[in-house]
Amino acid sequence: MRNPFLSLFFLLFLALSLISCSKLSLREKSPGNDPDDTSSKPLSYQHGIFVVNEGNYTWGNASISFIDSLGNSPIQNIFQTENGRNLGDVAQSINIFDSLGYIVVNNSNRIEIVDIKTFKSVKTITGFFMPRYIEFIDSSKAYVTNIQRGISILDLSSGKISGIIPVNGWTENLVCLGSHIYVSLIGEFKEPSSGRKPQIIVIDTQTDKIIDTIPTGKEPIGMVLDKHQKIWVLCSGGYDNFEIPTLMRIDPHLRKTEVVFKFPTGQSKPSRLSINPSGDTLCFLNGGVFRMSTDSPGIPVHPVVNADGRFFYGFAVHPRTGDLFIGDAIDYVQNGVVYQYSPHGQLIKQFVVGRIPGAFCFAPGSNR
Repeated sequence: MRNPFLSLFFLLFLALSLISCSKLSLREKSPGNDPDDTSSKPLSYQHGIFVVNEGNYTWGNASISFIDSLGNSPIQNIFQTENGRNLGDVAQSINIFDSLGYIVVNNSNRIEIVDIKTFKSVKTITGFFMPRYIEFIDSSKAYVTNIQRGISILDLSSGKISGIIPVNGWTENLVCLGSHIYVSLIGEFKEPSSGRKPQIIVIDTQTDKIIDTIPTGKEPIGMVLDKHQKIWVLCSGGYDNFEIPTLMRIDPHLRKTEVVFKFPTGQSKPSRLSINPSGDTLCFLNGGVFRMSTDSPGIPVHPVVNADGRFFYGFAVHPRTGDLFIGDAIDYVQNGVVYQYSPHGQLIKQFVVGRIPGAFCFAPGSNR
């Protein structure tokens, strides 16, 4: 005799399965709303914004989301879609030179080179030491900062590491000016802030030699060049809150610090220094988003965008429109959100992206 309870259980299981399949089909018909969906892609990736989703450390789930110039729903996981493999572990940054994009994948110790039009892989470069950022010196050479063992010199024609500039400690941001490049040095990765000796390293790009250093506050994690060719350096004060965070203005020609602004004591943890297209307004995260004129007598008190309980993690200013792009990591586990605001803080749009949106790269054809 058949067991009626088993029959009932089977019917319930079948019904739930059909409902689940139905929901999946509906989700698959809405490309861009699901960060795991890779079903939709544009004809070209040349016109839009790349969102660098770090992914979880050691999980190997870094990804790139793409927002086209029309502001449509993001296309997710474009590297995996175009190349049939994962990007790697902890995507840090992207920079574009000519028709190629260079994706720095920190914990995988490599750089993925892609064709910006198709996002197809061109080459994978290995041999880095937890790389952070890449800056192009000219058409034949680039520098890559690393958490350990110095600055890698990259031969762009061969796509290989041609040398290394020895540095004791974690190198981070790079700013090119004339025949020199200025690189922020945080200090030894494993040391507490008290033992680190932070500075800006000045390198002659013709000889690849360090020719000078400029001391900074603890943990110089942001650096930009303004319209007067002054270098601004944002110092967090240390991961262990060793000192009050500071914002410094440096004359790169005299290699001297001109002014140092101290952040208010308490909850200040500034990061993600950026600058507007005209080079006269600094922007950074400190809970919310703050704007500061390069002629300002002090650190601003009120944000242009309030966090309102959100976890602002990534940030950049569009280099042509001046719009503010903010990455909300939420809780580091679920998929993040990108907010697009006008320069003065009006919300324009928001997008669901991948996990831990930390950086942005604006394609040459991006106008929004």
